[in-house]
Amino acid sequence: MRIGVSNKLEKPEEKVALDWRIETMSLISKLFKQADPEVIEEMKYKKPSNPDGVFVWSHDGMISTGETYKNHLRLTFAKGPALKDQDPKGFINAYRAMIIHEEDKIDEEAFKKLIRAAVEINRKDKSSSKPQKRD
Repeated sequence: MRIGVSNKLEKPEEKVALDWRIETMSLISKLFKQADPEVIEEMKYKKPSNPDGVFVWSHDGMISTGETYKNHLRLTFAKGPALKDQDPKGFINAYRAMIIHEEDKIDEEAFKKLIRAAVEINRKDKSSSKPQKRD
């Protein structure tokens, strides 16, 4: 399965890096769907330097993007600063992102809780932005 990572390998040792990224992004995708069965997953922002694009997960607004790099994965949360109180594990750094390296283990339950919190923030933002009806 090809997910956001080019299949073109220049050197045999790059295959190992490719494998862990595919496995980890597949796990992340599965966790998003477990946390929120209504989540929408798309590949967006395609460009010549990244023809596969990046993952985008959304529900009532963007939740996160997922990008693959040679040595790490980066999940950037659209409302990262608002999630800080919901992130006791400290997943999200000062740049609204979660950086995952090959040796990192994802706390699946804590991650799903973070996704649910992000969806709830989107829902609140969506409901507060609706125009009020006049009588």
